[in-house]
Amino acid sequence: MLETVMCSDELPAADRFAWWHELSAKSVMSVQMRSDYAAEFLGSLRVINLGAVHLVRMSHHPVQAVRTPRLIRRSDPETLVLMLTQRGTTAMEQYGRQAVAPAPNLLICDSSQPFRSVSNNAQSVEGTTVQIPKTLLPFPERDLARLLATRLPGHNGIGALLRSHLTTLTRHTADYTAADVSRLSALTVDLVAAMCAHHLEANAALSPETHRQVLLTRIRAFIRQHLGDPDLCADTVAAAHQISVRHLYRLFRDQDLTVAAWIRHHRLERCRRDLADPALRGRPIHAIAARWGFTSLPHFSRLFRATYGTSPADYRHHACRETWHKSSTTGQRSSTT
Repeated sequence: MLETVMCSDELPAADRFAWWHELSAKSVMSVQMRSDYAAEFLGSLRVINLGAVHLVRMSHHPVQAVRTPRLIRRSDPETLVLMLTQRGTTAMEQYGRQAVAPAPNLLICDSSQPFRSVSNNAQSVEGTTVQIPKTLLPFPERDLARLLATRLPGHNGIGALLRSHLTTLTRHTADYTAADVSRLSALTVDLVAAMCAHHLEANAALSPETHRQVLLTRIRAFIRQHLGDPDLCADTVAAAHQISVRHLYRLFRDQDLTVAAWIRHHRLERCRRDLADPALRGRPIHAIAARWGFTSLPHFSRLFRATYGTSPADYRHHACRETWHKSSTTGQRSSTT
């Protein structure tokens, strides 16, 4: 996984704020910026590259930022930016609305619309931003606009799930490999979409297509939360959402996988991840399979081999050996520096 870490500590105090301003423009988007702490500014930033999706974990002195129409015309990444406040308070003004989000709440802004933001705290502010191309989200921009500059709770429900995902991802990047990037990117987009769907759902003014996408996003989130239930199937998913099985099949008709195949795929992916986890090396394969809803070990083994071209035992052996080799190589490099 491509991760870049930058910190102002080694720079002269007089250069730090200008450096931070330039760094923020490169890492997130161009804004006009000022700070009451410009003369003594401190900031650190970690950029995690998940392909089209970027995460930025920041810790810095309070700042005020303005994105003007002129800056938008000059350069626009055309992204939806989700801001998770982890320490302090973030205030946002965009699309004629104002919102204040103390930790651990979230805000959403659109890079294509002017905005003003202010971060406040006695000493420093911490937060994580997620930048997602708007084309990756299953909602029209006119509907997403309903969520701009609106405080979204991060202490319960889907907001808490998203916050936990972002916190874990930014704190434990060393635990992931390049092979995980596409899956982590898709999971991040799905969770952001699920949170948007949750807050858009109550809006009766949404188009029929957006309502369809909201329902589909909720269903996917439900399936992910219940993968360990061996009884999870099209019937239980439909019943949980008060729709018919036929309606459920119609929702998945234009997707790459059917409902059953989608459940099976994500169960196998969870099993594959656990088999590659050195911390779970002592857990029997049948227990890992059962954890994710497979009640028959022979059936699970056949599906795993058909999907990944190897048995669960051989996959675990090679994955753990590769992890050991990487850690020993890193240790040797550290001992020689």
